[in-house]
Amino acid sequence: MPLYEYNCPHCDVTFELLRPFSRADDAAPCPECQGIDTRRKVSTFASFSKGSDGTTTRVGGGGCAGCASGGCATCNHHH
Repeated sequence: MPLYEYNCPHCDVTFELLRPFSRADDAAPCPECQGIDTRRKVSTFASFSKGSDGTTTRVGGGGCAGCASGGCATCNHHH
């Protein structure tokens, strides 16, 4: 199931929801202010590939979806 990132324009909170693709654009209540006028964001992702020589190569976008703007409390990705 995909992980989607949403932003609440009322309190400027960004949050993530795990939901089916068919529900990606459904209303996503803000966990902070319970507002329902949230917007789904376009998230970046990165994947890693291990070569035959044992080196790891990063393929794709920036940090994880939850901290693409600089950091978050739930992320293990270090900037």
